[in-house]
Amino acid sequence: MRKRGFHEKYNAMAYKTACRWPAIGALAPPDGRRRVLLGVLKFVYANQGVGRFTKLGMPFPAFTADFVGCLEIVGGLLLLLGLLTRLIAIPFVIEMIVAMLSTKISMYLGTSPLPLPPVPPQTGFWAVLHEIRSEYAQIMVALYLLINGPGKWSIDALLDKLRTAKTR
Repeated sequence: MRKRGFHEKYNAMAYKTACRWPAIGALAPPDGRRRVLLGVLKFVYANQGVGRFTKLGMPFPAFTADFVGCLEIVGGLLLLLGLLTRLIAIPFVIEMIVAMLSTKISMYLGTSPLPLPPVPPQTGFWAVLHEIRSEYAQIMVALYLLINGPGKWSIDALLDKLRTAKTR
């Protein structure tokens, strides 16, 4: 019997955890659907894509908006399928960190080029705390999927079962 490496032990542990908690598998599809829709919006509405990235001062705003839109569409579809879940969670975590840093620091300082929230507080700590809730939820889901995987009803889990069956 061959000795299992750390990666195999970790995957087995995460898979057992996912089997005990079926709700884990319920996180990926809604997050994937939401990401696909947000990715499409970046192409359909200029103020959500190129316009927003230009206002934020992103380098190469057209390329960056298209790249992020494609990442969200392709990554969202992968999440919907439960395929390469852990791998696609990494760029989603990075995306949310960049989104938080690029929009919330200027909101805190009161220098945001984006429209301010419609009701007070519009700047400062409380405004950031109120407005960051979406990014916070998205980064927590991405981190959760990165650590635990997509769950037992995913293509990843099926492929893992097939791999372990072949090695026995």
